[in-house]
Amino acid sequence: MTIDRLADTDYQLTEKGTPVSGTRRRVTQRDIARLSGVSQATVSLVLNNRLDAGVRIAPETRERVLRAIRETGYVADPLARRLADRNNRIIGVFTYEPVFPSGTRDFYHPFLVGIEENAERRSCDLLLLTSAPVQDGRRRIFAEGSRIRLADGCVLLGRDIDRDDLARLIEEDIPFVSVGRRDDAGGPVPYVGADYAAASAAMVGRALDAGHRELAYIGRGEGPESYADRLRGFTSAAPGTARRLPALDAASLDRLTAEGVTAVFLEEPADVPAVSAWAAERGLRIPADLSVVALGDPTRPVSIDLDATGFTIPRRDMGLQAVEVLDALLEGAETQAQRLLPCELHDGTTLAPPATGRNPS
Repeated sequence: MTIDRLADTDYQLTEKGTPVSGTRRRVTQRDIARLSGVSQATVSLVLNNRLDAGVRIAPETRERVLRAIRETGYVADPLARRLADRNNRIIGVFTYEPVFPSGTRDFYHPFLVGIEENAERRSCDLLLLTSAPVQDGRRRIFAEGSRIRLADGCVLLGRDIDRDDLARLIEEDIPFVSVGRRDDAGGPVPYVGADYAAASAAMVGRALDAGHRELAYIGRGEGPESYADRLRGFTSAAPGTARRLPALDAASLDRLTAEGVTAVFLEEPADVPAVSAWAAERGLRIPADLSVVALGDPTRPVSIDLDATGFTIPRRDMGLQAVEVLDALLEGAETQAQRLLPCELHDGTTLAPPATGRNPS
């Protein structure tokens, strides 16, 4: 049997295996198997030069498969290669939100630096998965045309990662690691996150040591796991009298200070400028009249003279260790697949003892 080439890698076959004119398509292993009169598994063994479980392929059968490959101009699908040995040395990077150019590029940049650094160290290439369109500010891993399977495994970035996506990744046995702690989704989710709970509790401890007794937490405390962790850390260390505001607004801040609150903890550090502007309008000084603690790094660019007291997220190291975990999973090596890294506490200039007479210790 011979096959007339219509293009370098494209041709069309009838069900009997003869070429016809018309729309071109890519030659597949299934086509090669049909033309050679063998199973698709046999074609895969020939392509990868493997003898699984002692299977022997007759020389004439092997030659028949190779002849069909030559005559059709078949080119092995990278996905098939990956499924055969998972050794492309390609790491996918999927970002739910656009990371550059965008208002969050400064926040995501250290993660990407760590990912790139460790990928280079391991002689891996990075594949930034951007084929899925951004809709409502988010991408979808399994959108039509997704190429996530081209990579050996994938690192996920984003504040809000879809739980259904995580469940499907686990169910379909696609190697991945999330940057940021994630709840189980039909199974344990591999992740490298920041220990927001411990850092938030430590900052409450500093406020208490400074003499503050009336504290308030401003933020949702729900949604992304990182928000829940911050609130959990705050409530574990704060007095029972601590208040909570789900969102920042001037009227609520007025009420808090009227009730004697002397220190506010911001779930979103990018809200520091808004609190500072509100305080300036009311003649309040930070930190003399009101202390402000930022629970992490701003997720959007801010411009302010204040050096906020709080903690910094180990973003570069999180990206670096995410690649380390993924590589271990791909190699089948023992590893701690769920890691929380300590945050670094930052003194800053926005936490001080409460004004005399307002909140004695």
